[in-house]
Amino acid sequence: MQPVDIELRGRDFLNLNDFSAQEIDYLLNLADKLKQSQKKGEPHQILKGKSLAMIFHKNSTRTRVSFEVGMYQLGGQALFLGQDLQLGRGESVVDTAKVLSRYVQGIMIRTFSHQQVEQLAREADVPVINGLTDLLHPCQVMADLMTIKENKGTLSGLKMTYIGDGNNMAHSLIHGCTKMGMEIRVACPGGYEPEESIIEGVKNNEGKVIVTHDVREAAQGVDVLYTDVWASMGQEREQKERQRAFSGYQINKALLSLAKADAVVMHCLPAHRGEEITTEVIDGPRSVIFDQAENRLHVQKAVMASVM
Repeated sequence: MQPVDIELRGRDFLNLNDFSAQEIDYLLNLADKLKQSQKKGEPHQILKGKSLAMIFHKNSTRTRVSFEVGMYQLGGQALFLGQDLQLGRGESVVDTAKVLSRYVQGIMIRTFSHQQVEQLAREADVPVINGLTDLLHPCQVMADLMTIKENKGTLSGLKMTYIGDGNNMAHSLIHGCTKMGMEIRVACPGGYEPEESIIEGVKNNEGKVIVTHDVREAAQGVDVLYTDVWASMGQEREQKERQRAFSGYQINKALLSLAKADAVVMHCLPAHRGEEITTEVIDGPRSVIFDQAENRLHVQKAVMASVM
């Protein structure tokens, strides 16, 4: 495989709303090419000799494995930097950014504060990729868009219903879906709506966002049903309170019957089976959940190859 276009070289990947629909489509197409290349056993060592620093302040399965394996397949190396990093012992974000920029060609960070990621990106001389913050999860949504496109052949004009907390997943789905001309309906209990600034920020996008408390109405006639855990990492103390609030917000066979006959079911994982989604649905014929998980690898390779 030939080296990719360099039109995104040097760009940070923090927020999908910072990218145009054309740029997102470019990355999705590249991800598909890399996926097909891998399936055929063709080498694509676009980042040979380059290194990615991976900063983890939150536990991870898919993010760590997909980035680490992705860098290996691209010919580079990934360095896992956990709690032993001096950043967790008082070293400033500024100093960390300046030092890492002397060693590596890219930084991926999975952490709590989105402001910390933005500061890291401002101070680093290499591209910074947002592996997740409490505000946004753009890499996951790139995998979601890729999976939908694989199943539906297009994105524009489709309708998705996201059921659950108006959290980082809801925020990035609002960004990604509206950028690509989709309608996204967010069905959540009162008090758990997405941040208003996120909704305000997509008003000029092609797609549409609707926030509602009526889960059955939101599921009517949609192409995609999507959910996430009721209590995200760091919210464990709220688990019982959230179980009460979200008790009617579950993707099950009855709710799925309200969507289109060919609707697909999605979940960013990890899942709490029997809470936000039933085992019958997650393992059922309309689930593309594990395709989503696989596609994290391919879209992240596309992002790394393009910005690094």
